[in-house]
Amino acid sequence: MTGTDETRARKYTVLSEPRPAEILLEIKKSEFIGHVARVESEDEAREFLDALRKRYHDARHVCSAFVIGADRDIQRSSDDGEPAGTAGIPMLQAVLAHRTTEEALQDLSDVCVGVVRYFGGIKLGAGGLVRAYTDATVQAIDAARLTTRERLRLGRIEVPHADAGRLENELRASDVAVLGTDYGSASASLNIAVTDSEEAREGAEAHLASSSSGQLDVTWGETEWVDR
Repeated sequence: MTGTDETRARKYTVLSEPRPAEILLEIKKSEFIGHVARVESEDEAREFLDALRKRYHDARHVCSAFVIGADRDIQRSSDDGEPAGTAGIPMLQAVLAHRTTEEALQDLSDVCVGVVRYFGGIKLGAGGLVRAYTDATVQAIDAARLTTRERLRLGRIEVPHADAGRLENELRASDVAVLGTDYGSASASLNIAVTDSEEAREGAEAHLASSSSGQLDVTWGETEWVDR
């Protein structure tokens, strides 16, 4: 996803694989089958849930929750016939409260969870349903691999051919991502990316100034979301 539109978040957690994760939880003869998938729009989330309903066409309930966007501004949930507040909202809260393992942040997004229930004949009560749908959601997320999605600022540096290789190595050594080099007839263009912050841009500019004795500049462009 590229563009100039800004978000409050500079990075957040997403599922690292497009293939959905799946778990089975059995409670008092009822089966709760949790599914979690990465989605990038409300339409994608609803398509994923529609596919679950077709796959489990004989199930009594397919409850759901999804969160979308770097700022998690799209949040939806559904009890799908379960008593109000016993499925969708607990599932949504479980997604929102999920903590990443590295930084203990609650920033999981672009995720859709569907929990299919096959009733086993024993009623669980409101509290039991809340626990079951929460546990199924948490276990489904835990079964998936997670990664960080970060907003990077793209830049371009025009450099003499003879200096391109040296500058590439120096930029990489200073944690500036070099995305590629385009060689023209008169000069080479280094395509770079840094974390979308003033501090990161100033750091890259300072390193470039030092490496080129102040002869080279960065032309900053749009932002791009990438998985790190």
